[in-house]
Amino acid sequence: MEIKVNFLDNLRLEAKFDDFTVVADQPIRYKGDGSAPSPFDYFLASSALCAAYFVKVYCKARDIPTEDIRLSQNNIVDPENRYNQIFQIQVELPEYISDKDREGILRSIDRCTVKKVVQTGPEFKIETVEDLDAGASLMAMEMADADHKTTILGKDLPLEDTIANMSGLLAELGIKIEVASWRNIVPGVWSLHLRDAASHMCFTNGKGATKESALCSALGEFIERASCNFFYNDQFFGEELANAEFVHYPTEKWFPLTEDDSLPEGLLDDYCLDIFDPEQELQGSHLIDTNSGNIERGICAIPYVRQSDQETVYFPSNLIENLFLSNGMSAGNTLPEAMVQCLSEIFERAVKKQIIEQEIVLPDVPMSVLEQYPSILAGIQSLEENGFPVVVKDASLGGQFPVMNVTLMNPRTGGVFASFGAHPSFEVALERSLTELLQGRSFEGLNDVPLPTFNSFAVQEPNNFVEHFIDSTGVISWKFFSAKADYEFCEWDFSGSNEEERDGLMGILEDMGKEVYVAVFDDLGANACRILVPDYSEVYPADDLIWDNTNKALLFREDILNIHKLDDEALEALLERLEESELDNYNDIRTLIGVEFDENTPWGQLDVGELKLLLFLALQMHEEAKDQVEVFLSYNNNTVERGLFYQAVSAALEITLDDELELEDFLPNLSRMFGKEVMENVVGSVNGTVKFYGLTPTSMKLEGLDRHLKLIDSYKKLHAHRAKQAGIEL
Repeated sequence: MEIKVNFLDNLRLEAKFDDFTVVADQPIRYKGDGSAPSPFDYFLASSALCAAYFVKVYCKARDIPTEDIRLSQNNIVDPENRYNQIFQIQVELPEYISDKDREGILRSIDRCTVKKVVQTGPEFKIETVEDLDAGASLMAMEMADADHKTTILGKDLPLEDTIANMSGLLAELGIKIEVASWRNIVPGVWSLHLRDAASHMCFTNGKGATKESALCSALGEFIERASCNFFYNDQFFGEELANAEFVHYPTEKWFPLTEDDSLPEGLLDDYCLDIFDPEQELQGSHLIDTNSGNIERGICAIPYVRQSDQETVYFPSNLIENLFLSNGMSAGNTLPEAMVQCLSEIFERAVKKQIIEQEIVLPDVPMSVLEQYPSILAGIQSLEENGFPVVVKDASLGGQFPVMNVTLMNPRTGGVFASFGAHPSFEVALERSLTELLQGRSFEGLNDVPLPTFNSFAVQEPNNFVEHFIDSTGVISWKFFSAKADYEFCEWDFSGSNEEERDGLMGILEDMGKEVYVAVFDDLGANACRILVPDYSEVYPADDLIWDNTNKALLFREDILNIHKLDDEALEALLERLEESELDNYNDIRTLIGVEFDENTPWGQLDVGELKLLLFLALQMHEEAKDQVEVFLSYNNNTVERGLFYQAVSAALEITLDDELELEDFLPNLSRMFGKEVMENVVGSVNGTVKFYGLTPTSMKLEGLDRHLKLIDSYKKLHAHRAKQAGIEL
């Protein structure tokens, strides 16, 4: 994690990381102002808080209340060497906690991350640099000896060369990469979380049998998502980029909207139109991209090559971002390598969906076959030893597809977690199933996996497939665990060179009658591509383009960002659109309008229900505000401070609407209850002198929205590089 420090007045310092700011000072006796803890005080507190966190996690997983648990830490300093200290952590446990759980709590404290880092002894590297913001890798973790070269199945270069090439490419783009966390909870299964140090919303997760292969996976995913603009899928680019010579790629083509809002000529082809617009309800306005929101400019479309005849077909960027998400994107050492990964991913998701939807019972992989892959078997056996039964199944549907499955059961919760992996190599597909299962997860995290069900409707519900796509946490049928399989086990093998594997996978789709469309994105210097297989690789249904399109943001974005400047007529129009849209009150505003807010602010917590409430207050619609605040208080999960504010609003509205009561009579005690400042804002909100309390003013220029501006800055690095490659002056 990158922490940037600013020097404030006197000895005060300010550390900024993620969406947080921490201020440190020194005691007055050390010439400070005593306005905040010292840096060393924060260090001491971090280990105590970390220990308490692990106690909380242990107790929460076992439904043990923590109200009666007390924890403290003392640092005992050696009088002859003040840097030699003992951190004494003591925990007081109530009598009702069993001996087993007492031991478990002590073991959980022993796992404290701060403690383990201190005990291991971190290495400090201190240096000067010309520019702190320059793109330089923060992955200062030795992977292997410089002379050592590791080759694995499916990769055209050794892992060490791949890591060096991809790291160098990102550095050239000015992207500073940091590894936020590593996990290796069973043998032969590594995963990591990697992110842009300047914009943490640009992140990827990698997995593999070794730390080198996991890092390759994460770097490759980062480059593929940068190349395909996936980090910015639903986000507003701002007015400058929306009006630039190109918005997404120099090769994009814009299609002006027609007078009758019909689809412009030249978009898609007949094959795709039959799939995406079977009822001919799709309109041009449905396909305006969310990123630019540039209605005057029209529809932005990206060229893809139809593989059956090598003809170019233009796909609206809106359609891609709404239906396909990240499915079918990859980067590789070579283009064939990347395409094999794209196609493998497409088969993994599609076959997984078919198996879950049709409640297919898969055959078990015989132990004699698993024994051929001792490193994979070691990971499976480790899970078993830790109390998690595992079933390994052949998901090829009788040798049709290169897909495997590893499913974990959690006897403690009754939950199950089905993980799928695909690749032309049986071994690689099996390894991917296992590493996907544990990617970024701890043993505690496996307590959150869902229970299986006999309810076919729950299994077949479209949202269930979305959950399976995002993090494999959708539900599966109990029928999946039947010993009576619908297919015979097949020890399949589709492997060969990457060129042969690509052609073989393409051949499967051709035999299925599917058209395949490919776009190569090599303008950042990587071999990256995206493959679309309409009516096969979509994540969301095609009718989302009409009924749940992300460009509904265009109905609300400008007014919400300019909300402090709107007159009553404009506020009424905004409220009417919100009511007519039938948006769920739970929908958060940042997702609705495609703008990232600091999560720790009222903007970051704002949802549709709260926005309606604030609009009712601003428009002095007290009856409606009273009803809405009751709804808000019953379901909203906002901050404690925000909740108390609305409790006070609720009381003030009750009093205001009662003809026999006067708010003035209640203010002294309400101020004692909620605080004078809060009540001043409550009264102002009720009488209309304070509007949209807590929401700091901004506009379409996004001023003050640092989190979103960081995201745009990261995109501008890619945009500038593409312009330079295409010889375009910005």
